[in-house]
Amino acid sequence: MNKSTLVEFVAANANLKKKDAEAAVNAMFKAIETELATGGKVQIAGFGTFKVKERKERTGRNPRTKAEIIVPASKAPAFVPAKTFKDAVNK
Repeated sequence: MNKSTLVEFVAANANLKKKDAEAAVNAMFKAIETELATGGKVQIAGFGTFKVKERKERTGRNPRTKAEIIVPASKAPAFVPAKTFKDAVNK
């Protein structure tokens, strides 16, 4: 499923116009992005938690030259599914 399919699904199931459903989906994505960018997390009961994981600086290797390089520390968004969501997927 891609974004346009998701918008169509939301429009059909929420009795919304496609334009309104797209605005709702975009607003949800923007809210999650904004909260994670400020270091917070988003918990949706029965679905899961979006949070930021911090990656430490580490030593890597250039595969072409085999030279060691330093990979800088970074932050990455992560999703941890709720138990009820996992159970629904594993039916």
